[in-house]
Amino acid sequence: MTPLHPSLEYVLIAAIAAAVSFLLTPLMRRLAMLFGAVAKPRDRDVHAVAIPRMGGVAILTGLAAALFMASRLPTLHKAFDSGPEIGWVLLSGALICGLGVLDDRFELDSLTKLAGQVFATAIMVTRGGVQLAFIYVPWADSGTVSLGRDLAIPVTIALTVITINAINFIDGLDGLAVGVTAIGAGAFFLYSYHLAQADFIEVAAAPTLLTAALLGACVGFWPHNFFPARIFMGDSGSMLVGLMLSASAITATTTADPQVFSNTVGSIPLAMPLLIPIAVLIIPFVDLLLAVARRVGHGQAPWAPDKRHLHHRLLELGHSHRRAVLLLYFWAALLAFGGVGVAIVRGPWVLLGGIAVGAVFGVVVLLVPRLRRGRSRPVGAVPVRAVER
Repeated sequence: MTPLHPSLEYVLIAAIAAAVSFLLTPLMRRLAMLFGAVAKPRDRDVHAVAIPRMGGVAILTGLAAALFMASRLPTLHKAFDSGPEIGWVLLSGALICGLGVLDDRFELDSLTKLAGQVFATAIMVTRGGVQLAFIYVPWADSGTVSLGRDLAIPVTIALTVITINAINFIDGLDGLAVGVTAIGAGAFFLYSYHLAQADFIEVAAAPTLLTAALLGACVGFWPHNFFPARIFMGDSGSMLVGLMLSASAITATTTADPQVFSNTVGSIPLAMPLLIPIAVLIIPFVDLLLAVARRVGHGQAPWAPDKRHLHHRLLELGHSHRRAVLLLYFWAALLAFGGVGVAIVRGPWVLLGGIAVGAVFGVVVLLVPRLRRGRSRPVGAVPVRAVER
């Protein structure tokens, strides 16, 4: 039997993850209702009826099925032989998904969830070997600074926990978190696969495999979760995809030899391993930072819930639920794939111009509801807020 081309093997892995996730989600919906893992409407929520959670279990099963199949394929099985231990990464994902299931049912307190996140991440970092081994520093003689194991472990755990909570923070509109994760996974896959085509890493590498499986699992779950959602992925899903996305990003940044980059394509790509994760995750990271600053400024705990996230603000501007989600998809894709494009395309100035045009278009669409209200208001009319005062 002639082996498949590696790209086809990756397509097969993504398709398996998508199929398993898609087919298992209705079953998880029924089990969540029986288990009592249901999201009842709260003041800060935008849904008006109770909706089952625990969708993360379907995503985890899709990931596991895809990775199992990859271990049996002619080319992709090599991804299990070197680099991070994918089995330990999947185990960490199972642990954090289990923690999320408990939260979906019993709504654990924030400190308990944080402790569980650190524990699951620590297993991935120490046993799985997912560690940020070096950081690009322009003024260093070698271009990179090695963190060493003693520093790499806590730094990696901290970055992963931040990513987990950033994804969790934006999980407030139907389909938003799973869609942004799929976009991020797709961008990381493109970047990692490019490194393989340029002979910087092996074509069967852990980051490429993880992102292909994560992309497929999210795509399979997405039809059930997009507005109007029939099931939420809950913390079992948001924490899981945050951990897997972080694992993919960190392994993508550390799998390639920095000396190969330095001698081959100059110093710019060395900065991309840090810039690309920022570009891919900038939407949830910005939302996280704004939320923490806002709550601390009001004398609240950083994890105290509120209704001032980015998606809430879009709804306040007058965007519909679907349009708010699609608009955030657009910004996530523009920044994620734009960042990857700058990293892999020669002569990126034309691409930067395209990104700038896309950004202007996004801003115009963002302001459309406000512009419509301004045009429809009669000349000399007093704003409603002025009347209320």
